[in-house]
Amino acid sequence: MADIASVTLDVADPVAAHRFCTAAFGLDTQIRLRASEAPTTGFRGFVLALTVSQPADVDRLIDAALEAGAVSLKPAAKSLWGYGGVVQAPDGTVWKVATSAKKNTGPATRRIDEIVLLLGVADVAASKRFYVEHGLTVGKSFGRVYVEFAAGPGPVKLALYRRRALAKDVGLAPDGTGSHRLLIGGGAVPFTDPDGFTWEAASPAPASAAVSPPAP
Repeated sequence: MADIASVTLDVADPVAAHRFCTAAFGLDTQIRLRASEAPTTGFRGFVLALTVSQPADVDRLIDAALEAGAVSLKPAAKSLWGYGGVVQAPDGTVWKVATSAKKNTGPATRRIDEIVLLLGVADVAASKRFYVEHGLTVGKSFGRVYVEFAAGPGPVKLALYRRRALAKDVGLAPDGTGSHRLLIGGGAVPFTDPDGFTWEAASPAPASAAVSPPAP
């Protein structure tokens, strides 16, 4: 395993979720969707983060997400690290849109520079070792707080954050039970990481749609 080949979200209504992803963020085949009623309550333990070039781009994507039916968890605002905001899609997925820039350098666009899957984990150091043993290369590491793996050829980068810190960062309580409602594609054999996130063998993205058949 060297990268994330796909991210599949378990949602109640794949067609509606696909409509949201395309209307809000212009994402089509980058994120897959699968019908599932797997039980879950509270914070699901992961966040999909979109990195953009400037604050105006953050505002444009956040506004589009709200117009498409998302609810605001954290309004876009300046922070120590830059500028960003957080929304929760109608299907429950939490999306963060952020930039390290604090000033605009041009007209607002909907261009996304990077998609990052942030996993909330109990022990960042232990999960870091696990993923390194499974073939990922560390790109950035901040002790037991945050780890970002080097980008591969896949459309999504992986990062690890302490679960409670990640929940606080997006404005949610850290408690949650049940399914993560997430399936990660990458590597040759399926496995489950120390925090219960499930990986499946990588498969080609559907040519015409990001919606997959219902989960068995």
